[in-house]
Amino acid sequence: MASVVKQVGSKFWIAAFRDGTGKQHRRSTGETVKNRALDVAKQFERVARGKGNRHRLRNTFADFYREHFGIDLPFASVRTHCQNWLAPRKAETSMATYARYERTLKRFVDFLGDDAEKDLNEIVPVQITAFRDSRLKDASTRTANLELKIVKMVFRSARLDGHLWQDPAEGVKTVKNRDPFSRRAFTIEELRSILKVADPEWESLIKFGLYTGQRLSDLASLTWNQIDLERDEIRLTTRKTGKSLLIPIAQPLREHLLTLASGDNPKAPVHPRSFQILHSQGRVGTLSNQFTELLVAAGLREPRNHQGRGIGRGGKRKGMDTSFHSLRHTAVSLLKDAGIPDAVVMALVGHESTAMSHRYTHVGKESLAKAAASLPEL
Repeated sequence: MASVVKQVGSKFWIAAFRDGTGKQHRRSTGETVKNRALDVAKQFERVARGKGNRHRLRNTFADFYREHFGIDLPFASVRTHCQNWLAPRKAETSMATYARYERTLKRFVDFLGDDAEKDLNEIVPVQITAFRDSRLKDASTRTANLELKIVKMVFRSARLDGHLWQDPAEGVKTVKNRDPFSRRAFTIEELRSILKVADPEWESLIKFGLYTGQRLSDLASLTWNQIDLERDEIRLTTRKTGKSLLIPIAQPLREHLLTLASGDNPKAPVHPRSFQILHSQGRVGTLSNQFTELLVAAGLREPRNHQGRGIGRGGKRKGMDTSFHSLRHTAVSLLKDAGIPDAVVMALVGHESTAMSHRYTHVGKESLAKAAASLPEL
């Protein structure tokens, strides 16, 4: 039987009730008077235990909502709520993050078709699962899981805003990674072959990538006021995680930095051309493609052709085991091979967890005395 409880620090009673399967749920009643809160709890339970026509259940709850609160039950179509959820994110997130949200929600709405015009309460878990599975056919497991998480964020928001009494996305799970490839580290000889075909700016980005282990977007964003040659430190905040890092400057990188023209403006970018590309487009796609061309020129990747493969623009791309991110793998592997403790490596490159750090290397540890020579000159 439905009941109500009070949580410490809250003025509202919480409804405790079970659905038709016996699973217990708790929802805020929005009421401070116990008797009124119990009425809400009993209605929650009646709806939760209901079977059959979803429209009838919603209408029953809508009638109660109107009678109890004096207003109509909030209504929002899937399309409308996606648009409303997306709007404030433009100011709150980076251009790249906003673009991903926008693409994902467009795909979801297009996938639903006519059902996108229905009320949020009419969407069922099987539809969200089907969207996830459809994306697994066209994208990597990581991408499909990320898009599912975005959809789940939208439905969770709808429940918190009062548009949903139960979240259909809550029980839809991400899937285990099943992609058939993983990126690897470069060998020193491979790095030297890339440097031979690189122009000065790309040569600099490659050296920064190796000696700091940072992502391409963070290195393209780097400005001179983030570099302290007196203390041999680089300070940056990662674009992906917002994590602040203090990175010691390795001697080979310091020697490289002394050859670069910093100018008089401390806010000037270290890599002007890449900085302009990144900040005009909001993402690293163009820069990543340029690095791929360097790999092709160095004989480390097959050249791309423009012949159709019959999968369309949205088709799943073939995985490649080398990219600019491989420099990050290389840095981690070399550091660990030199015997640097995991905690130090994680702090240096900004990994979020030991589990993530372990994904990057399988090499054994050597003595800590080799640490100074762990990142060789190129």
